[in-house]
Amino acid sequence: MIRETRMKGKALFFWAILSPALALMVWLTAYPMLSVAVTSLQNYNYMTDTRSWVGLGNYGDILGDRLFLQSFRNTLVFCLGTTLVEVFLGIVLALVFYGDFRGKRTFMILAIFPMMLSTMVVCAVWKTLFHYDIGLLNYTLQSLGLERFGWLIDKNKALSSLALVDIWQWTPFSFIVIQAGLASVPAEIFEASLIDGASSRQRVFRITLPILRDQILLLALLRTIDTFKVFAKVYALTGGGPGNATETTSLFIYREAFSYFKFGRSSAASMITLAAVVLMSAFYLRKILKEE
Repeated sequence: MIRETRMKGKALFFWAILSPALALMVWLTAYPMLSVAVTSLQNYNYMTDTRSWVGLGNYGDILGDRLFLQSFRNTLVFCLGTTLVEVFLGIVLALVFYGDFRGKRTFMILAIFPMMLSTMVVCAVWKTLFHYDIGLLNYTLQSLGLERFGWLIDKNKALSSLALVDIWQWTPFSFIVIQAGLASVPAEIFEASLIDGASSRQRVFRITLPILRDQILLLALLRTIDTFKVFAKVYALTGGGPGNATETTSLFIYREAFSYFKFGRSSAASMITLAAVVLMSAFYLRKILKEE
């Protein structure tokens, strides 16, 4: 009886401590999501603050909108491309910095420096570098006898240029995650593989990468979520142009809501984007949990 009373007391204490944070989380996440879901089923007039139910009409309009489909395709290409490259480069950097060498600390600071900068500062720097006439990149190409690139003004290169900026800024994050995973691996494992005569290739592909599988999948999940909602880089560097070559779903949603005041359509686009992110996240989580 006394033990049961103590258990109930601990449970009540646990919920008393947890409830404020839980209530705040519900208020800041669940309520906005529910509000957006309800608005996506309505035709909301911002000027008169009136609402009328349209059911799935907004979803039909959005899925039939060529600009949204193009923005979704651009976002998917940007997301998959940057995630794969950042994870790959993060693994390479982590393997390079795993050993001890002179100047390691200095090189590590330089390697993670881009991640310390704010996105708008990064965009300002790269916009100058990308400038067609006075940019350092085109100046270098011209000095080598090559033609200048329209990095941000050529519709065939603009999205790749944005991806390059994201890779430069966030590869350090991938490096840190993989480096932390490597640091947790007992050195005895690698020493034993050396004694057994394993080559460098075998140590990487048969020992290191399988051990780091969960860290790699988690990193891919985090970068997928982050890159799929890319907005600041697009807004600051291209504004979705040239034409709609770099239009992303986040920029599309922003314009629908705050430029055209079509909150029903923007909410429907938000829910579709959320569903896509949830599906991709479920794929990664299933892989991680299946191994566990």
